[in-house]
Amino acid sequence: MAINVNTVYTTVLAILNKEQRGYLTPDEFNKVGTQVQLEIFESYFENLNQQLRAPQNSTEYANRVKLLQEKIATFETAAAVTVALSGQFGQTTLPADMHRFGMLEYTNGSKLPVEVEKLSRHMFLQARRSQLTSPTQDYPICYIEGNTLNILPGIATAAAGANGSPAQSYMVEYVKKPVDPVWAFTVNSVGAYIYNSAGSTNFEISDVDQTELITKILMYTGVIIRDPEI
Repeated sequence: MAINVNTVYTTVLAILNKEQRGYLTPDEFNKVGTQVQLEIFESYFENLNQQLRAPQNSTEYANRVKLLQEKIATFETAAAVTVALSGQFGQTTLPADMHRFGMLEYTNGSKLPVEVEKLSRHMFLQARRSQLTSPTQDYPICYIEGNTLNILPGIATAAAGANGSPAQSYMVEYVKKPVDPVWAFTVNSVGAYIYNSAGSTNFEISDVDQTELITKILMYTGVIIRDPEI
């Protein structure tokens, strides 16, 4: 469940007022909130890596690995991509909102989809030169360069033809970045900011992290809360 952006902002303002630390404008809050959300989001992956190496609790609601996987699963998605030929390679641009690449799936007509094996550029070029590991339609390979995905063998996306020729399609599975939070507002006759829910965007990270979110935003304003329970 998302975290209401207005709840976070009003809480931050209340604490800043209590601590007499000045005021955080909506624009400043949106920028700091975006940075903090990304920090917490990225920590999911690092924490999961650590927990996978630690002894686990099998209790349903205390299994840390499962809880972290559920947080990440919210951002898992898939998108069809168009692959065009560039020399002997097939190339496509990765989705703009991609944070971490999952896998590329290739479908050749009525055949079952196959996973395109992702390699480093060095291993990709080695496999390309080898007779034993040379890629085929049943065992394609790819590597990422910038925001471009290079694929061998180079097979362009194609719709099924009128003569019954098979369709060629690709699907990228990935973890998307959370959308930037926005506390939108209007200004009243006395110059005060009035919350506009219609134009606002809530935080997309798990609501379990609301306390950490508020605490980290306050840290950027110079307020250190030693005991979050307060």
